[in-house]
Amino acid sequence: MSAARRLPITQVDAFADRPFTGNPAAVMPLEEWLDDATLQAIAAENNLAETAFLVPDESDEADYELRWFTPTIEVALCGHATLASGHVLLSAAQWRNEMRFRTRKAGILQVTRIVGEGDEDEGYRMKLPAYRAEAKPMPDIARAMGGDVVETLWHEGGYALIVYHDAEEVRALAPDLAALSKGDILYIATAPGAGDSSGADVVSRAFAPGAGIPEDPVTGSAHSVLTPYWTTRLSRNAFAAYQASARGGHIGCRLDGDMVELTGTCVTTVVGDFLL
Repeated sequence: MSAARRLPITQVDAFADRPFTGNPAAVMPLEEWLDDATLQAIAAENNLAETAFLVPDESDEADYELRWFTPTIEVALCGHATLASGHVLLSAAQWRNEMRFRTRKAGILQVTRIVGEGDEDEGYRMKLPAYRAEAKPMPDIARAMGGDVVETLWHEGGYALIVYHDAEEVRALAPDLAALSKGDILYIATAPGAGDSSGADVVSRAFAPGAGIPEDPVTGSAHSVLTPYWTTRLSRNAFAAYQASARGGHIGCRLDGDMVELTGTCVTTVVGDFLL
């Protein structure tokens, strides 16, 4: 019987300032790509919202190629696992302050270390594409989400944005996940954060049952949609966001042309080997 192959794996709570908050992701740097079926099987075994796989990039565009898998599918964009990947790589390369990732469907993404006074790390700044959703009636989705919906918007990347009057309504939602499980769609519920205990300008929750994620704890890609919407509505280019899942997480959001800049912190919780 041949010896088990050891693949490095680090588990990171992204958009978190302490363990058991934010969104957990597995980060697995590889020397070369494994076949897709094996990557998917590893992600299913990890059973986290996302597993990020990295391979050194051979072009001059980026440092690494990056792909993300949920327990059931490969996705086109994942923010929190990108932030986690930047955290793992920059923690191992303290002499660097930036990592660039080449992705298959979301272009070149970037994670930069934020260095404060006294050269202390203060988290990371991540650049993702800005996805501008357009108003679209979605009565079936509004019904399945529940609550008193103000408006619904759609982005062709598979993002449904459902807007509510206040954060209390968003926190109280109990969506019909079975009705929302058809197709790979991320359902984003959002409202102004005024009066919310988080102190944020904007509150949201995100659900992706069709991708094997009933409720995602903190979703970077959702803020690719939320940032253009709320900067327009708030008439300013930056705001503080909070994703009000059971784990919860704070995200700083800023619109920069065709990109959004998201800021957050990460906590490493597990370092080891995956035996294949």
